[in-house]
Amino acid sequence: MKPEILVITPIYAPTLAKLEGEYVVHKLWTASDPQALLREVGFGVRAMVTTGFVGFKRSDIDPLPRLEIVACFGNGHNTYDMAAAKERGIVVTNTPDPTSETVAELAVALLLDVSRRIGESDRYVRAGHWTGGPGSFGLGHTVMGKTCGIVGLGSIGRGVARRAEALGMSVCYHGPREKADVAYRYYADVHDLARDADALIITCPLTADTRGLVDGAVLDALGREGFVVNVGRGPIIDESALIAALREKRIAGAALDVYWNEPHVPEPLKALENVALVPHSGSSTVEIREERGAKLLANLAAHFAGRPVLHPVTA
Repeated sequence: MKPEILVITPIYAPTLAKLEGEYVVHKLWTASDPQALLREVGFGVRAMVTTGFVGFKRSDIDPLPRLEIVACFGNGHNTYDMAAAKERGIVVTNTPDPTSETVAELAVALLLDVSRRIGESDRYVRAGHWTGGPGSFGLGHTVMGKTCGIVGLGSIGRGVARRAEALGMSVCYHGPREKADVAYRYYADVHDLARDADALIITCPLTADTRGLVDGAVLDALGREGFVVNVGRGPIIDESALIAALREKRIAGAALDVYWNEPHVPEPLKALENVALVPHSGSSTVEIREERGAKLLANLAAHFAGRPVLHPVTA
């Protein structure tokens, strides 16, 4: 008999289809009464599937007395109740994947979008406003020969740096400490970095030190012809200060993949033309989703075959 699994939130559709071919799948998010579904099927469920963003809590696993494994599609973001899983002896797995390069790719794409006014131009053409010759819409800014300031030279930041150099940009960076293995100029103060950069790209994690790091003073240092791109986390930029700087044209533009209160995007940001907005899609590629799906399926298959899982989460 096929093992019963509970999928608590939507995942990549091709992976879900494969799960349905190999297991008896219960979809919690489609139930009109989730608690009634848990009462009906909870005793038979041996595996739970979740995502990195949703994770799992003690209250998710308590109704499942025979639960053996939680398989996560993606990587956790402090969303796993590992203490609760350990108490029950439940195996937890995830799907480690190389998202740094895809996020870096998006960061540079966003810089090109906002500096060359690609999204804005697209809206202009679709609205039927283009009636003149080439260039009648207005001018963008080239990135070649400009300076890319990176906030956080981790794996994503390094990916951005390589791509920026390929576009003919010079690279400098800010972080908690100078990196000994790179030749890029280091700035201990983010204000100094912003002052010397034409584009400020945020790739660092959200910590107590980085929350609100890019405030009004940093944006003013970036200046009227500067662009800011955020693929890190929303609260790294002071959102109110950013809206004011964009409205008052104290910076040239912004491109955002992340926001303070996702999925809520402030209406003032939506109303501005000098900002590009995408829905936290740094790792949203077919290639990444296929890799995650394959690893999730492999973890479950190994567990139910009595073999060690391939990607255990231990802390």
